[in-house]
Amino acid sequence: MTAAELLPLWVLAPMLGAALAVALRPRHAAWLAQGLVLALLAAWVWLAEAFVADGALDVVVAGIALPLGIRLQLDGLALLLLALIGVVMLAAGAHAASMPARAQANRAFWPSWLVLLAGLNAVVLSRDLFNMYVGLELLTLAAVALVASAGTVAALRAAMRYLLLAMLGSLAWLLGVAILHATTGSLDIELSAARAVPGPATSVALGLMLAGLLLKAAVFPLHGWLPLAHGAAPGPVSAVLSALVVKAAVLLVWRLWFAHGGTGMAAAGPLLAGLGGAAVLYGSVAALRQARLKQVVAFSTVAQLGYLLLVLAMPSALAWQGTVLQLLGHGLAKAAMFLAAANLVQRMGDDRVAGLAGADARAPLSTFALALAAVSLMGLPPSGGFAAKWRLLQGAWLQEAWWLVALLLVGSLLAAAYLFRVLAALLARPPEGAPVAGATVSRTAEWAALLLALIAIALGFAGAPVLALAGFAEGGVP
Repeated sequence: MTAAELLPLWVLAPMLGAALAVALRPRHAAWLAQGLVLALLAAWVWLAEAFVADGALDVVVAGIALPLGIRLQLDGLALLLLALIGVVMLAAGAHAASMPARAQANRAFWPSWLVLLAGLNAVVLSRDLFNMYVGLELLTLAAVALVASAGTVAALRAAMRYLLLAMLGSLAWLLGVAILHATTGSLDIELSAARAVPGPATSVALGLMLAGLLLKAAVFPLHGWLPLAHGAAPGPVSAVLSALVVKAAVLLVWRLWFAHGGTGMAAAGPLLAGLGGAAVLYGSVAALRQARLKQVVAFSTVAQLGYLLLVLAMPSALAWQGTVLQLLGHGLAKAAMFLAAANLVQRMGDDRVAGLAGADARAPLSTFALALAAVSLMGLPPSGGFAAKWRLLQGAWLQEAWWLVALLLVGSLLAAAYLFRVLAALLARPPEGAPVAGATVSRTAEWAALLLALIAIALGFAGAPVLALAGFAEGGVP
């Protein structure tokens, strides 16, 4: 079996694992899930070697030729995203497996976890518009179930709101796909783009698809479901939602933008970048005003997602390098921050920022992990966040996009403001005689957060090799 023929297993294996996990006890299902992720990470090395040797890998499922066939493709961006998915899912899965037995009593947790993994891989690898829809639906349904797994009234309310809005986004995407298929006769993203003729039908189709993706990605001002869902979900679930799930929709925005550049999609670049800039400012100010730790981190996600759209106003090799590093660095750092936040809330028995005084003494590893993740999100050297924002800043400067230069600087300062506020609370001394509450946190949960934060910092040193591996160092774009 060639490496290209192996691509369908990235979707099929987690789906089969989810079916098997339904019949297992939660502890055994956790072992199955972690074993599958490890196996896929090991097989990723084979894919990377094949990609370096042969370039992009293509396979048409079941050998059915286009335009009817379903095509999967591994390009440089997909290669990096598969690695990010594996690393984050492994660390977050270890954190979830270390939760108290009562938190794992929900037998749907691990099957939903594996369905989420299958959906992520399907979106990353698919080049078929309807198959992308299927992947997005797998993501949505699994994510909703995982948010609701917390079992609280707030989690159930947030899950329902997420479900309704995500379904609206899916409907918009599917309607756009139907119009595009009716006018082009193909669902393959590149073939349909080649056949598409600029006009009202194509514009309406792309507009609907784009609106659906922006809603699923929680891009400002369509972000209303994200803070509630991420704040109410269990820590490991918040980590994968922020690090991976919303990125899948952003990835499809990029795919559409590149495929349909000749049919008017490129004209939407400044608008999308403007929404990204508004997200950076609004999300940062909102994070600065939050009283609860997980809400600070959730609104930070709204802000950080905005950086992934700025490149559409200044498309260049340098800017794309920075955007790809931002995607990876944010995924690692934000997952680490959500896991560390969950640890701190459990250890301190209080989710208010003001109630975290003394956390550095009671949960030093989690405090350190959150601080390292904050270094990357603020864009301080030598982190991956710094490497990303430095390239974005250079790209904006060379193209004389001064508003983007100002936005990048202001966004970093605002990130420093809301993150230093949290760090100051963690390092503060608790009042004399303050009651000691909270529960112990397992070492596995603490190390899961810390390792992700360390990788986010290490990305600053390994940015060039990572970009070279995926072909971006030579000026490649997604």
